[in-house]
Amino acid sequence: MSHNALLRQRKDLAIRSFGMDTITLAGPLEAKLDAMAEAGFGQVMLKANDLVGHAQGWQAAVKAVHASGLRGTGFQVLRDFEGLSGHLHAYKVDIAKSMLEMCAALGCNVLLACSSTSKHASDDLDHIARDLRKLAMLAIPYGIRIAYEALSWGRTVNEFTTAWDVIQRADCPNLGIGIDSFHILAAETPLDAIDDLQPDKIFLVQLADFMWQETRTFEERMTTARTFRVFPGEGVHSEQVVQLVLKLDALGYSGDYSFEVFNDDYLQMPLPTVAQRARRSAQWLADDVLRLSVPLPSQLRLRRAAP
Repeated sequence: MSHNALLRQRKDLAIRSFGMDTITLAGPLEAKLDAMAEAGFGQVMLKANDLVGHAQGWQAAVKAVHASGLRGTGFQVLRDFEGLSGHLHAYKVDIAKSMLEMCAALGCNVLLACSSTSKHASDDLDHIARDLRKLAMLAIPYGIRIAYEALSWGRTVNEFTTAWDVIQRADCPNLGIGIDSFHILAAETPLDAIDDLQPDKIFLVQLADFMWQETRTFEERMTTARTFRVFPGEGVHSEQVVQLVLKLDALGYSGDYSFEVFNDDYLQMPLPTVAQRARRSAQWLADDVLRLSVPLPSQLRLRRAAP
Protein backbone atom coordinates (compact mmCIF):
# COMPACT_ATOMS: atom_id res chain seq x y z
CA MET A 1 0.00 0.00 0.00
CA SER A 2 1.33 3.46 -0.92
CA HIS A 3 2.12 6.04 1.75
CA ASN A 4 -0.80 8.26 0.64
CA ALA A 5 -3.21 5.33 0.59
CA LEU A 6 -2.08 4.35 4.08
CA LEU A 7 -2.68 7.89 5.31
CA ARG A 8 -6.15 7.96 3.74
CA GLN A 9 -6.99 4.64 5.33
CA ARG A 10 -5.88 5.82 8.76
CA LYS A 11 -7.79 9.10 8.35
CA ASP A 12 -10.96 7.12 7.56
CA LEU A 13 -10.43 4.87 10.56
CA ALA A 14 -9.77 7.89 12.77
CA ILE A 15 -13.05 9.54 11.74
CA ARG A 16 -14.93 6.33 12.46
CA SER A 17 -13.68 6.41 16.03
CA PHE A 18 -15.87 9.51 16.56
CA GLY A 19 -19.63 9.71 16.61
CA MET A 20 -22.47 12.22 16.51
CA ASP A 21 -25.61 12.65 18.59
CA THR A 22 -28.87 12.51 16.66
CA ILE A 23 -29.96 15.62 18.60
CA THR A 24 -27.70 17.72 16.36
CA LEU A 25 -29.57 16.98 13.14
CA ALA A 26 -33.06 17.76 11.89
CA GLY A 27 -35.32 15.34 10.06
CA PRO A 28 -36.31 11.68 10.33
CA LEU A 29 -34.04 9.13 11.94
CA GLU A 30 -33.13 7.36 8.70
CA ALA A 31 -32.00 10.62 7.09
CA LYS A 32 -29.84 11.43 10.13
CA LEU A 33 -28.21 8.01 10.02
CA ASP A 34 -27.53 8.32 6.28
CA ALA A 35 -25.91 11.75 6.72
CA MET A 36 -23.64 10.48 9.50
CA ALA A 37 -22.57 7.41 7.54
CA GLU A 38 -21.98 9.46 4.39
CA ALA A 39 -19.73 11.82 6.37
CA GLY A 40 -17.64 8.85 7.44
CA PHE A 41 -18.75 8.39 11.04
CA GLY A 42 -18.88 4.87 12.42
CA GLN A 43 -21.16 5.37 15.41
CA VAL A 44 -24.19 7.27 16.63
CA MET A 45 -25.42 8.41 20.04
CA LEU A 46 -29.15 7.79 20.18
CA LYS A 47 -31.92 9.26 22.30
CA ALA A 48 -35.24 7.86 23.45
CA ASN A 49 -37.25 10.14 21.14
CA ASP A 50 -35.50 8.57 18.14
CA LEU A 51 -37.33 5.37 18.99
CA VAL A 52 -40.66 6.33 20.53
CA GLY A 53 -41.14 9.20 18.08
CA HIS A 54 -40.62 7.06 14.98
CA ALA A 55 -43.62 7.03 12.64
CA GLN A 56 -43.60 3.24 12.38
CA GLY A 57 -42.96 2.59 16.05
CA TRP A 58 -39.87 2.06 18.16
CA GLN A 59 -39.13 -1.43 16.77
CA ALA A 60 -38.89 0.07 13.26
CA ALA A 61 -36.44 2.64 14.59
CA VAL A 62 -34.30 -0.15 16.05
CA LYS A 63 -34.27 -1.89 12.65
CA ALA A 64 -33.23 1.34 10.94
CA VAL A 65 -30.29 1.77 13.29
CA HIS A 66 -29.15 -1.82 12.74
CA ALA A 67 -29.49 -1.45 8.96
CA SER A 68 -27.43 1.75 8.92
CA GLY A 69 -24.20 -0.03 9.81
CA LEU A 70 -23.53 2.54 12.54
CA ARG A 71 -22.64 1.27 15.99
CA GLY A 72 -24.62 2.69 18.87
CA THR A 73 -22.29 4.72 21.08
CA GLY A 74 -24.91 4.81 23.78
CA PHE A 75 -28.50 5.67 24.65
CA GLN A 76 -29.76 8.81 26.43
CA VAL A 77 -30.96 10.08 28.73
CA LEU A 78 -32.32 8.97 32.09
CA ARG A 79 -33.06 12.14 34.07
CA ASP A 80 -33.70 12.86 37.75
CA PHE A 81 -33.36 9.23 38.81
CA GLU A 82 -31.35 9.46 42.01
CA GLY A 83 -32.15 10.82 45.46
CA LEU A 84 -35.91 10.23 45.40
CA SER A 85 -38.05 8.30 47.89
CA GLY A 86 -41.38 6.50 48.05
CA HIS A 87 -43.69 6.71 45.04
CA LEU A 88 -41.33 9.06 43.18
CA HIS A 89 -38.49 6.52 43.44
CA ALA A 90 -40.79 3.69 42.30
CA TYR A 91 -41.93 5.78 39.34
CA LYS A 92 -38.34 6.46 38.23
CA VAL A 93 -37.35 2.81 38.60
CA ASP A 94 -40.17 1.93 36.20
CA ILE A 95 -38.92 4.56 33.73
CA ALA A 96 -35.38 3.22 34.04
CA LYS A 97 -36.50 -0.32 33.21
CA SER A 98 -38.13 0.92 30.00
CA MET A 99 -35.00 2.85 29.02
CA LEU A 100 -32.84 -0.20 29.64
CA GLU A 101 -35.07 -2.36 27.42
CA MET A 102 -34.78 0.09 24.52
CA CYS A 103 -31.04 0.48 25.06
CA ALA A 104 -30.60 -3.29 24.91
CA ALA A 105 -32.76 -3.61 21.78
CA LEU A 106 -30.47 -1.12 20.02
CA GLY A 107 -27.41 -3.12 21.00
CA CYS A 108 -26.00 -0.15 22.93
CA ASN A 109 -23.96 -1.09 25.97
CA VAL A 110 -24.06 2.35 27.66
CA LEU A 111 -27.05 4.15 29.16
CA LEU A 112 -26.43 7.79 30.06
CA ALA A 113 -27.92 9.05 33.32
CA CYS A 114 -27.50 12.72 34.19
CA SER A 115 -27.48 14.22 37.65
CA SER A 116 -30.77 15.25 39.18
CA THR A 117 -32.18 18.76 39.05
CA SER A 118 -35.26 17.85 41.10
CA LYS A 119 -36.03 19.84 44.24
CA HIS A 120 -37.61 16.65 45.58
CA ALA A 121 -34.30 14.77 45.48
CA SER A 122 -32.08 14.29 48.50
CA ASP A 123 -28.73 16.06 48.58
CA ASP A 124 -27.18 13.22 50.59
CA LEU A 125 -24.37 11.72 48.50
CA ASP A 126 -24.73 8.29 50.10
CA HIS A 127 -28.44 8.23 49.17
CA ILE A 128 -27.55 9.23 45.62
CA ALA A 129 -24.88 6.50 45.50
CA ARG A 130 -27.36 3.84 46.72
CA ASP A 131 -29.83 4.75 44.00
CA LEU A 132 -27.15 4.66 41.29
CA ARG A 133 -25.97 1.28 42.55
CA LYS A 134 -29.56 0.04 42.22
CA LEU A 135 -29.73 1.38 38.67
CA ALA A 136 -26.46 -0.34 37.79
CA MET A 137 -27.76 -3.63 39.23
CA LEU A 138 -30.90 -3.35 37.09
CA ALA A 139 -28.64 -2.94 34.05
CA ILE A 140 -26.48 -6.01 34.69
CA PRO A 141 -28.84 -8.60 33.09
CA TYR A 142 -28.80 -6.53 29.89
CA GLY A 143 -25.01 -6.23 29.81
CA ILE A 144 -25.38 -2.44 29.98
CA ARG A 145 -23.07 0.02 31.73
CA ILE A 146 -24.39 3.19 33.36
CA ALA A 147 -22.50 6.41 32.58
CA TYR A 148 -23.33 9.01 35.23
CA GLU A 149 -22.90 12.59 34.03
CA ALA A 150 -22.86 15.77 36.11
CA LEU A 151 -25.12 18.44 34.64
CA SER A 152 -23.58 21.85 35.29
CA TRP A 153 -26.96 22.97 36.65
CA GLY A 154 -27.54 19.84 38.72
CA ARG A 155 -29.07 20.44 42.15
CA THR A 156 -26.39 18.60 44.14
CA VAL A 157 -24.07 17.02 41.58
CA ASN A 158 -23.02 19.72 39.10
CA GLU A 159 -19.32 18.98 38.55
CA PHE A 160 -17.70 15.77 37.38
CA THR A 161 -15.58 15.71 40.53
CA THR A 162 -18.71 15.24 42.67
CA ALA A 163 -20.07 12.67 40.22
CA TRP A 164 -16.82 10.73 40.60
CA ASP A 165 -17.15 10.87 44.40
CA VAL A 166 -20.64 9.37 44.16
CA ILE A 167 -19.51 6.66 41.74
CA GLN A 168 -16.74 5.64 44.10
CA ARG A 169 -19.21 5.45 46.99
CA ALA A 170 -21.53 3.25 44.92
CA ASP A 171 -18.64 0.89 44.04
CA CYS A 172 -20.39 -1.04 41.26
CA PRO A 173 -18.40 -2.43 38.29
CA ASN A 174 -20.86 -1.33 35.60
CA LEU A 175 -21.32 2.18 37.01
CA GLY A 176 -18.88 4.74 35.64
CA ILE A 177 -18.64 8.37 34.68
CA GLY A 178 -19.80 10.23 31.60
CA ILE A 179 -17.63 13.22 30.71
CA ASP A 180 -19.24 16.15 28.88
CA SER A 181 -16.89 18.95 27.88
CA PHE A 182 -19.68 21.55 27.81
CA HIS A 183 -20.56 21.03 31.45
CA ILE A 184 -16.90 21.07 32.50
CA LEU A 185 -16.30 24.32 30.61
CA ALA A 186 -19.52 25.92 31.85
CA ALA A 187 -18.83 24.98 35.48
CA GLU A 188 -15.16 25.97 35.09
CA THR A 189 -14.04 22.76 36.80
CA PRO A 190 -10.22 22.54 36.85
CA LEU A 191 -9.07 20.07 34.21
CA ASP A 192 -6.34 18.75 36.50
CA ALA A 193 -9.09 16.81 38.30
CA ILE A 194 -9.22 14.51 35.25
CA ASP A 195 -6.02 12.94 36.59
CA ASP A 196 -7.97 11.55 39.56
CA LEU A 197 -10.23 9.40 37.37
CA GLN A 198 -9.74 5.74 36.48
CA PRO A 199 -9.64 5.31 32.69
CA ASP A 200 -11.60 2.04 32.78
CA LYS A 201 -14.42 3.82 34.67
CA ILE A 202 -14.88 6.49 32.00
CA PHE A 203 -17.73 5.01 29.99
CA LEU A 204 -18.48 7.90 27.61
CA VAL A 205 -16.96 11.22 26.53
CA GLN A 206 -19.19 13.79 24.84
CA LEU A 207 -17.61 16.84 23.27
CA ALA A 208 -18.93 20.31 22.41
CA ASP A 209 -17.91 23.95 22.67
CA PHE A 210 -19.82 27.24 22.83
CA MET A 211 -19.39 30.80 21.65
CA TRP A 212 -18.90 32.86 24.81
CA GLN A 213 -16.38 32.67 27.60
CA GLU A 214 -18.64 31.96 30.55
CA THR A 215 -22.17 31.19 31.68
CA ARG A 216 -22.80 33.10 34.88
CA THR A 217 -26.05 31.46 36.03
CA PHE A 218 -27.64 28.00 35.88
CA GLU A 219 -30.33 29.49 33.60
CA GLU A 220 -27.73 30.80 31.16
CA ARG A 221 -25.98 27.42 31.17
CA MET A 222 -29.24 25.62 30.39
CA THR A 223 -30.13 27.96 27.54
CA THR A 224 -26.66 27.71 26.00
CA ALA A 225 -26.52 23.96 26.45
CA ARG A 226 -29.87 23.34 24.81
CA THR A 227 -29.69 25.81 21.92
CA PHE A 228 -26.19 27.01 21.08
CA ARG A 229 -23.44 24.48 21.51
CA VAL A 230 -21.02 24.17 18.58
CA PHE A 231 -18.59 21.50 17.44
CA PRO A 232 -15.12 21.35 18.99
CA GLY A 233 -12.90 23.83 17.21
CA GLU A 234 -15.78 26.18 16.35
CA GLY A 235 -16.11 27.91 19.71
CA VAL A 236 -13.94 30.02 22.00
CA HIS A 237 -12.76 27.17 24.22
CA SER A 238 -10.68 25.22 21.71
CA GLU A 239 -7.59 25.29 23.93
CA GLN A 240 -9.49 23.82 26.88
CA VAL A 241 -11.11 21.14 24.69
CA VAL A 242 -7.65 20.16 23.45
CA GLN A 243 -6.35 20.02 27.02
CA LEU A 244 -9.29 17.86 28.07
CA VAL A 245 -8.86 15.39 25.21
CA LEU A 246 -5.11 15.17 25.71
CA LYS A 247 -5.53 14.62 29.45
CA LEU A 248 -7.98 11.79 28.81
CA ASP A 249 -5.64 10.27 26.26
CA ALA A 250 -2.65 10.52 28.64
CA LEU A 251 -4.75 8.95 31.38
CA GLY A 252 -5.28 5.92 29.14
CA TYR A 253 -8.84 6.51 27.97
CA SER A 254 -9.42 4.58 24.75
CA GLY A 255 -13.22 4.67 24.53
CA ASP A 256 -15.70 6.58 22.43
CA TYR A 257 -15.95 10.29 21.67
CA SER A 258 -19.31 11.64 20.60
CA PHE A 259 -20.30 15.17 19.56
CA GLU A 260 -23.26 16.28 21.67
CA VAL A 261 -24.11 19.54 19.96
CA PHE A 262 -27.49 21.13 20.61
CA ASN A 263 -27.76 24.05 18.19
CA ASP A 264 -30.96 25.65 16.91
CA ASP A 265 -29.14 27.05 13.85
CA TYR A 266 -27.93 23.59 12.80
CA LEU A 267 -31.52 22.34 12.90
CA GLN A 268 -32.26 24.80 10.08
CA MET A 269 -29.42 23.57 7.87
CA PRO A 270 -29.28 20.63 5.43
CA LEU A 271 -28.18 17.39 7.07
CA PRO A 272 -25.06 16.89 4.88
CA THR A 273 -23.86 20.43 5.67
CA VAL A 274 -24.03 19.86 9.42
CA ALA A 275 -22.52 16.38 9.15
CA GLN A 276 -19.57 17.80 7.21
CA ARG A 277 -19.01 20.40 9.93
CA ALA A 278 -18.87 17.54 12.39
CA ARG A 279 -16.44 15.69 10.13
CA ARG A 280 -14.09 18.70 10.05
CA SER A 281 -14.16 18.77 13.83
CA ALA A 282 -13.42 15.06 14.03
CA GLN A 283 -10.54 15.41 11.56
CA TRP A 284 -9.08 18.26 13.61
CA LEU A 285 -9.20 16.22 16.81
CA ALA A 286 -7.94 13.04 15.14
CA ASP A 287 -5.17 14.57 13.03
CA ASP A 288 -3.95 17.63 14.93
CA VAL A 289 -4.76 16.75 18.55
CA LEU A 290 -4.68 12.98 18.98
CA ARG A 291 -2.71 12.32 15.77
CA LEU A 292 -4.68 9.14 15.17
CA SER A 293 -4.13 9.24 11.41
CA VAL A 294 -0.33 9.44 11.60
CA PRO A 295 1.16 6.06 10.61
CA LEU A 296 2.73 4.24 13.51
CA PRO A 297 6.53 3.87 13.40
CA SER A 298 6.20 0.10 13.14
CA GLN A 299 3.94 0.46 10.09
CA LEU A 300 6.42 2.81 8.42
CA ARG A 301 9.26 0.37 9.06
CA LEU A 302 7.23 -2.49 7.61
CA ARG A 303 6.33 -0.41 4.54
CA ARG A 304 9.97 0.53 3.93
CA ALA A 305 11.12 -3.06 4.37
CA ALA A 306 8.55 -4.43 1.95
CA PRO A 307 9.96 -5.62 -1.41
